[in-house]
Amino acid sequence: MHNEISKQLIEFIEKSPTCFHAVQTMSDLLIEEGFTELKENEKWKLEKGGKYFVTRNGSSLIAFTIPEQEMKGMRIMASHSDSPSFKIKENPEMEAEGHYIKLNVEKYGGMLCAPWFDRPLSVAGRVIVRDSESGALCTVLVNVDRDLVMIPNLAIHMNREVNDGYKYNAQKDMLPLYGDIAAKDSFMEMIADAAGTVPDAILGHDLFLYNRQRASIWGASDEFLSASRLDDLQCAFSSLKGFLAGEKKEYMAVHCVLDNEEVGSGTKQGAASTFLYDTLTRAHESLGLTREDYLIHLADSFMVSADNAHAVHPNYPEKMDPVNRTYLNGGIVLKFNANQKYCTDGVSAAMFRDICRKAGVPVQAFTNRSDMAGGSTLGNISNTQVALNTVDIGLPQLAMHSPYETVGVKDTEYLIRAAEVLFC
Repeated sequence: MHNEISKQLIEFIEKSPTCFHAVQTMSDLLIEEGFTELKENEKWKLEKGGKYFVTRNGSSLIAFTIPEQEMKGMRIMASHSDSPSFKIKENPEMEAEGHYIKLNVEKYGGMLCAPWFDRPLSVAGRVIVRDSESGALCTVLVNVDRDLVMIPNLAIHMNREVNDGYKYNAQKDMLPLYGDIAAKDSFMEMIADAAGTVPDAILGHDLFLYNRQRASIWGASDEFLSASRLDDLQCAFSSLKGFLAGEKKEYMAVHCVLDNEEVGSGTKQGAASTFLYDTLTRAHESLGLTREDYLIHLADSFMVSADNAHAVHPNYPEKMDPVNRTYLNGGIVLKFNANQKYCTDGVSAAMFRDICRKAGVPVQAFTNRSDMAGGSTLGNISNTQVALNTVDIGLPQLAMHSPYETVGVKDTEYLIRAAEVLFC
């Protein structure tokens, strides 16, 4: 079963080179499953037994179902759509030595820089164009679906100390080579062509580099899977699969995918925004329920914040906590942090362990070393807008924030099964 699920995950990731494409891919799947798309700028008319979804900024999505019977509360799984990358700046072309054209980029999120070198990359994202007939502004997704640019390394002969450690300068070292001098003034023309428009019609863009290397299932027994953007599309995919498979009889089931986690979540479409709060309260109001009904339901609700976790690295085992050590194919990871970088507490940990017991899937515990600062995720940030019992979990991986990350082939299925139980 996990082999088929791994193939489906790979297909999902390959369709989703950016957060915008990930949300479009999920929207298409939801529509195929009979969900109705809602618009934030239109009135909502919801019904018991209904299936709905809404997007914000084209990069965040919330899907939810209304039970036929009286609602007992809400069951939410939240993940994020974005991954560390390099964003194309305005006026991107830069001439070098009168012979090359490179692209001006800046870092989005905290990434491992070294793996971006010497591999085929391309550009994807969205452009905002003015419709020639209506004059309205329209969003068009673009993906230059071919090997387009590369960030070439400096040869060892010219930097003998590079293997002793090197501090990368994003403005100097990380600029991708686009073409020779004949490519001058062609980049936006190429983007316009991919969007089916002309350069003058493009009034804005959000374009990113992405890794072109295909996903791979590998290892002595095909036990590992490597791909781009596993953090956090692996969790987003698992949440959606479990959401669609769950019975969703007693609770309002909510599949929530938010943007900008990698840069702090403080945007209109991030975990610190009102997007989740707005959606839940509007749903209650449309069903004729009161604010007090919403607060009562919130007290009886549970959220799973799903964002990938670190596995023990075979070459650096000392980087992990002496006791709480997680491994690929070892099961879903429960994340703990005394300073609430993760929002798991005793109650939410017990609730999630009980879900995993019912699903028959293994659970691992992760804590950072006490002398080493760790990362954070969207759980505690979203709780400032929607306060409810929440657990932070993830799937174990190696090379987090590399353009090519590694996970275990079994763990995706584990999270899907747990999500199916969550969405009972």
